[in-house]
Amino acid sequence: MTSLFVLAGCATTRAHEPEQAAPGVGRITILYDAFGNAAGMEKDWGYAALIEYGGKRILFDTGDNPEILAHNASAKGVDLSRLDFVVISHRHGDHVGGMEHLLRVNPDVKIYAPRENFGVFGFSLPGTFYRKDASLPPEQRYYDGEPPEVMRFGTAWPRAHFELVEKTTEIAPGIHLVALVSDKPTTLELRELSLAIDTPDGVILVVGCSHPGIDRIAEAVVSMGKRIHLIAGGFHLVVAKDPEIDAIVTGLRDRWGVAFVAPGHCTGEPTFAALRRAFGDRYLYAGLGTTLELGSRPAAVAAAFTPRRP
Repeated sequence: MTSLFVLAGCATTRAHEPEQAAPGVGRITILYDAFGNAAGMEKDWGYAALIEYGGKRILFDTGDNPEILAHNASAKGVDLSRLDFVVISHRHGDHVGGMEHLLRVNPDVKIYAPRENFGVFGFSLPGTFYRKDASLPPEQRYYDGEPPEVMRFGTAWPRAHFELVEKTTEIAPGIHLVALVSDKPTTLELRELSLAIDTPDGVILVVGCSHPGIDRIAEAVVSMGKRIHLIAGGFHLVVAKDPEIDAIVTGLRDRWGVAFVAPGHCTGEPTFAALRRAFGDRYLYAGLGTTLELGSRPAAVAAAFTPRRP
């Protein structure tokens, strides 16, 4: 069975953060969240994390505010102009709001995003998608009766280089995007991507908000024949009641065999407490500015530091 390591939001704070992890060593740095104890960084509701593994530098989400993303990246010494690619989990503002800063410093970076009908990331359809009626005069027909072969629709970021993902896909060796659709009443039909990276110890799973359900995401990873080593990010249980929280926490530990958890963002304070009780020393703190050092025994390092000057 192949191992899978899942990250949902975990990082370490350091005074002098090198810009790239050493070969074979991985880490996740939390650049945007609403809790933490990192001097010189600004808390805000939203999520962004830098994942460094296997020589790749991946930005996962951009937080809610471009100026806060810029400030926090600078405070951690993270150069967002040096990325292999970006993953946007879903369209909500607290995950895409920092896009303006990202595109300002790295306008040509490839950005993976969910494919949605007429979504904010853009869309396209064949010119044959609609029914036609040749009996109408040209001025009453779309495109005078001669539509383009491919009809391309706009995006909120027309200069961005989006690659839209509709189904679970391996985008690089050992790096997968898990695509699911929410069936929850408040986010019905919302499409979301989670990042799953194969490591010798299992899968690192990074999740943005887990709107389709953190249980469904874990099930999707396990059904790929993989073992989940770590989940980091938002579990979206921020308003959930205790029975639902307890069922999901127990399922992650016992049914889906998750080894470590590093929850953040919209996981919820009662869920932080429940996960800590259930996972014990396999629960990793993942507040703003934390760096999660990956490996067989992941470690979260959070230390106060003096921000770098420009």
